[in-house]
Parts: sequence; C-alpha cells; structure tokens
Amino acid sequence: MSRKLGQIIAVRENTWMIRIPMGCDPHTRQRNYYNRTVHGSLRQAQKFLGKKVNELGAYIERDGAKIRLDQYLDQWLKTVKSQICSKTYEGYESLLAKYIRPSLGKRTLVGIRPLDVQGVYQTMSDRGLSPRTVQGAHWVLNAAFRQALRWEMILEVPTKGLKLPRIRRREMRVLSIEGAKTLLKFALPTMYGTLFAVLITTGMRPSECIGLKWQDVDWQRATVSVKRTLRKGPTGQWEYGETKRAGSRRLIRLQNWVLARLKQVREFQAAHPVVDPEEWPEAVDLIFTTEFGRPVNVNSLVYKHFKPILKRAGLPNIRLYDLRHTAATLALTVGVSPKVVSEQLGHTSAAFTLDVYSHVLPHMQDDAAAKVEAALLGRGTESSIDTA
Repeated sequence: MSRKLGQIIAVRENTWMIRIPMGCDPHTRQRNYYNRTVHGSLRQAQKFLGKKVNELGAYIERDGAKIRLDQYLDQWLKTVKSQICSKTYEGYESLLAKYIRPSLGKRTLVGIRPLDVQGVYQTMSDRGLSPRTVQGAHWVLNAAFRQALRWEMILEVPTKGLKLPRIRRREMRVLSIEGAKTLLKFALPTMYGTLFAVLITTGMRPSECIGLKWQDVDWQRATVSVKRTLRKGPTGQWEYGETKRAGSRRLIRLQNWVLARLKQVREFQAAHPVVDPEEWPEAVDLIFTTEFGRPVNVNSLVYKHFKPILKRAGLPNIRLYDLRHTAATLALTVGVSPKVVSEQLGHTSAAFTLDVYSHVLPHMQDDAAAKVEAALLGRGTESSIDTA
C-alpha cells in the first residue's frame, strides 16, 4: 500500500521522507506531491504514512488537486462578500488581482508550496512595494487558505511560517493644542467648519462623520451615536456600511460649543433646504451635505477644503485622518482617562489605545509623577516628610 499510495524514503538514521502523490496540475501537467519529514523508527514512519493516506482518502484525486487557485479564490470571495464591508471586499479583490493571481492563479490549490508563496512576497519587496502592502496581500491569501483547510480542500496552509517584511511604524503627525486652535480659527468660518470641529473634538473617522444623521444626536444629553459609515463606491454610487467593528458603534459626548454649532447647522438647513429626496435619497437627514444637497465626498473635502485651509493657516500638511489622532493625543495630554479615550475612538481596549499613542506616555508619566508628589508632600510642605 505504501508503494502505491505513498513512499517512505530514508534520509538518514531515524529520519524519513514521506511522499504522497497529489494528482497532476492541469495547467503545467506536473505532478504534485505531499512531502513531510518524519523523525523516529521505520514503524513510526509507516504509521504516519498510513494515517495521512486515510486522512486524504478520495481527496487525493478530488477538489484540491483539480481546482486552480484562481477558481478557488473566486469561490472564496463570493463566500466572504456578505461578511465584510464593500471597501474591504474591494481591497481583497485588488490585492489578489495585482499580486497573487498573476503568479499563482494557474497553479492547483494543493500544488502551492510555502516556497512558492515566499517567492511572490520576495518579488513584491524587490519591486519596492511597502511592507504594509506585502503583509496585506499575505493576510488575504492566508485567510483564503485557512478556509480551504476548513473545507478540507488542502492538508496544510502554505502561508504558515513565512518570513514577512517588518512594518516600521510611521511617525504620527498630530497638531499641538496651539495648532488645533489655529486650524479651527481658519476652518470654522468655512462651509465645512462644523464638520472639522466634530472631527477634531470627537476623534471620529471621516467616513463615520459624513454618515451622521440628525436622529443620531441627543440634544438633551449632548451626545451623538456613531452607527454607520458612508462612502462613495467604485462605480460612483453612495454606500452606507457598518462601522469598522462592532465596538466602533459608540456614544460620544459632544463639547458644548460643538453642539451649539450643530444647532446652527440644523436651523440653517431647515430654513434653506437643498436636499432633493428623489435625486439624492442617500443624503436625506444627513447632518453634513454639500451646497447642492449631496453627501460629502471625502476626497473632495480633503483636496478642495482641508488642504487649502492647512496651507492658509501655515500648518503641517497632515492627513484628514490625522485629526482623529490629534483628538486622541490632545485628550490624553490633558489627562483624560485612556479608558474614556478608547471608548470615544471605538478601540477594542485601552491597552490598544495606549500602544497606538505611546508617544504621549512620557508626558502622562511626568504629570502623574508631579500629582503624586504634590499629594505626598503637599504644596509648600516638603519639609513635612523627611526625604533624607
């Protein structure tokens, strides 16, 4: 049986190579094999071979040996499409189409080995692609192979244990308190001044902010509920989506002056309605719209409004998303609890928040040390404790 369904090849003393044929690649006509090194006696190697042959069963000549990676990825993408937001799905499709399918798409699913995948990642790095892009492609391909393993289409995940380029954390660019004041000074008089005020005081993601509706605001409690995102799809259609994760659905306390500005926006919209429900149903009840009553396009917001404001104000050329980081950094700097900041940002934990904003920790420790010292010694009573 071993000779028919697999081989045991002696490598050296008490070391054996198990070799099981896995069918023929229909594209290259090359035969594929399952190879594994086993340490121990010949009896142990024979036992391992028999176990693997039983595990494989008819699978040796079944799906995994016949289906190409391209075909499998099409099937996998259909499965995950309903489980993720459209933006994430587009990212999956793009990474696979650009970097994985051209090299491995015609290979059979079981014929792909770790060295093949490692070669793809190395080629990506050699082309000058960033470590983040390489890791993104790996994350998607690994998820696809892990599902193939659960579907019993492959024996092992060929993306396991590969060497990936290290992502160097980018230096976070945030505005100081004075910089934030300067931004607001130049931004508030503009048509999107209140939108920028919400971003820099709440730490919302831009897609969350432009998806806010009036029913999300609790005027009595001065809070706003983050329940959805809004984005322009690849074909130009507007799409409402779920927040980044379940924990991103959250309640945020608004600063009083921001709440007052929102009331002004609401009064202005009531006096000068511009939204046409028939032409732009997606814009109905949105807090922030364009002058033509359409949803706000983040790209247009950035390049037609945000960047010009930064330039006029003489501020660093930061990203719109950096207002989220600015909001968090300012809150932590003035002593707001990391737990509160984490909840406001919709992070999974306060530990994650502190890791992301570790640049603030030295300042927090300085302030904590000063407060504890003041509590122990009291103002002007240093002599009350013998510090010798």
